[in-house]
Amino acid sequence: MREMILKAVANPPKILWGPFLPVMLNLGIQFPMLFMMVGTVDVNPLWFLILILLGHTFCIFLGAKEPHISSMIQAFGQAAKKSTNLYKVKGNKFAP
Repeated sequence: MREMILKAVANPPKILWGPFLPVMLNLGIQFPMLFMMVGTVDVNPLWFLILILLGHTFCIFLGAKEPHISSMIQAFGQAAKKSTNLYKVKGNKFAP
């Protein structure tokens, strides 16, 4: 069991050599834009495929520089929540 934990920490998940979360965000934003633009404005889809490849290449370089970028994005999302103060004070108060 110890090897599985070390392997998961040492090798974060990747999709086609890019970190999981940035690649999924790239595809999740660009594919709907592709379909909307092709359907409404009749744009050549080749331009969007080039943009998707450029975005994926950027994600690969980002993952090579910081392999745990997906974990960092998830941790920021959890840490960015505002706390509710029990008393009127300036700023966030985490303990009563």
